[in-house]
Amino acid sequence: MTQGDLGQTIGAVLPYLRRYARALTGSQTTGDNYAAATLEAILADREGISSASSPKVGLFHVFHGIWASTGAPVTDEATGPLAKAQSRLSKLTANSREALLLHTIEEFTLPEVGEIMQVSEAEVTELVNLARQEMADAVTGRVLIIEDEAIIAMDLESIVADLGHRVTGVARTRAAAVELAQQETPDLVLADIQLADNSSGIDAVNDILGALGDRPVIFITAFPERLLTGERPEPAFLISKPYSEEQVRSAVSQAMFFSSTETLKA
Repeated sequence: MTQGDLGQTIGAVLPYLRRYARALTGSQTTGDNYAAATLEAILADREGISSASSPKVGLFHVFHGIWASTGAPVTDEATGPLAKAQSRLSKLTANSREALLLHTIEEFTLPEVGEIMQVSEAEVTELVNLARQEMADAVTGRVLIIEDEAIIAMDLESIVADLGHRVTGVARTRAAAVELAQQETPDLVLADIQLADNSSGIDAVNDILGALGDRPVIFITAFPERLLTGERPEPAFLISKPYSEEQVRSAVSQAMFFSSTETLKA
């Protein structure tokens, strides 16, 4: 693979590595630092990516080598919601969160996750099941859904309720979303990007956060690359349409886990 081919290949999958790194660390800055270190390692030695079953697997494998070598740290916050999340994080089974994200959010197969993490497929399966249960049990709260397609909204409501959370309402437009958020403050916002009246789910979320303060947000979109540009603040939790139930369950648990507030019941 030539230098140009390598750059093109990495460029195509880098946004997804950055998404994964941010969700894993709980911080956009920390996640991007790990992604940058991964690129530096590949430029210094192509073996880690060229010997893998695919360039994407190779990129994530190199990342995991760096992640593991530094002790898999989460952003060091002495106080606030992230500090609480770090406390919960220390109680999770080692490597379970990584396996869950790789399989459900990044959609690697179980054998690919094993290759990335250098563990057996059987161990990956066990880790994914453990993480899902442990993180879902850690936190419950109130969820606002912003989605203009009725069938999708009903599906999301069902998934969220099955996780033990309470849906405060479903909004089809920016204005309706803001109104619902003011009526009952959500602990988590699950938002589509394009809404029924051509308003923006992103604008709706910005309005809500501006009025109520920071809280976890999960965006769902058919065009994730539009948000993973590196040119503006990006969501740590982003699900591509069409989504799977596993992806939503994992993202909701991760978002609640990392951005819990005092109103959540541990």
